Amino acid sequence: MMMRATHSIRAIAHHLGRAPSTVSREIARHSINGYDASLAGYRARLTRHRPRRRPKLHPDRELFEVVVHLLRKYWSPQQIARTLKRMSPNDSRRQVSHEAIYNALYVMPRGSLKKELIACLRQGNGKRRPRSRGTDRRNQIPGLVSIHARPPEVEDRLMPGHWEGDLIIGANNRSAVGTLVERTTRLVILAKVDGTTATAAAVGFSDKLNEVPRSLRLSMTYDQGREMVKHAEITQKTGTAIYFADPHSPWQRGSNENTNGLLRQYLPKGTDLSVYSQEELDEIADSLNTRPRQTLDWRTPLEVYAEVLKKSVGGPSTLQ
Repeated sequence: MMMRATHSIRAIAHHLGRAPSTVSREIARHSINGYDASLAGYRARLTRHRPRRRPKLHPDRELFEVVVHLLRKYWSPQQIARTLKRMSPNDSRRQVSHEAIYNALYVMPRGSLKKELIACLRQGNGKRRPRSRGTDRRNQIPGLVSIHARPPEVEDRLMPGHWEGDLIIGANNRSAVGTLVERTTRLVILAKVDGTTATAAAVGFSDKLNEVPRSLRLSMTYDQGREMVKHAEITQKTGTAIYFADPHSPWQRGSNENTNGLLRQYLPKGTDLSVYSQEELDEIADSLNTRPRQTLDWRTPLEVYAEVLKKSVGGPSTLQ
């Protein structure tokens, strides 16, 4: 009736309380020589009784089991989607978008499985809080070398062998785990640290760095935490130059900051980190190192590091 009165699509949509695009599609779908309401009604009654197609991520499907398995390994939906496409590039039945994974999780009925899988997702907080507010610690670290004195090739990430380091602190500041991230390959190394003292940090970082070939432990960039007052000792033991980021500038160590956020899924805040053995920490690092990364063109850090290691030492990689 409104169309016969030459009302515009927008006017019809406003009158019906629908979007103009919805009205436009309805008209296009059921027009022969103009809009046919009886045809539209017939098609609506016909499709009402058709069974809906099962979604790709229906719990009875194998693809759902694969996605759940990878979520339990703390892979992100985007990592899962990209990897499935890489594994089956010509089979759409074995592929699913990351949006579909999110939708499948949030429309699941309430229950332990839904709660478990959503807990596996990265719940990113939009804000960062500096570790110390208003305290300048530059004069408390003897022999500090600023990040601004770091060679320019470190910044562009083209030369492997430059690391970012930090400590993840446990309950009541009584335990810690050392974290190292290689800037080019994003490989993660975790070091068991006996406490939160500078001596413990020096021993923990030195031991793990010395497991890396000399050509791939050129430098480490750290924040200005007091646990690094013995940085000269680390350099003496490992040959690794140490540079310090500016106070309250976590973006200068972005790879390490991001990794620490991921590690909190394995090493929750407010827990005793001294209970983890070095073998358990190595397993956690391996879990991160075998996840595909967008920044690595969906390869894993372990794949890229193995290639770098092979070129560096002139032989096959011995990484586990």
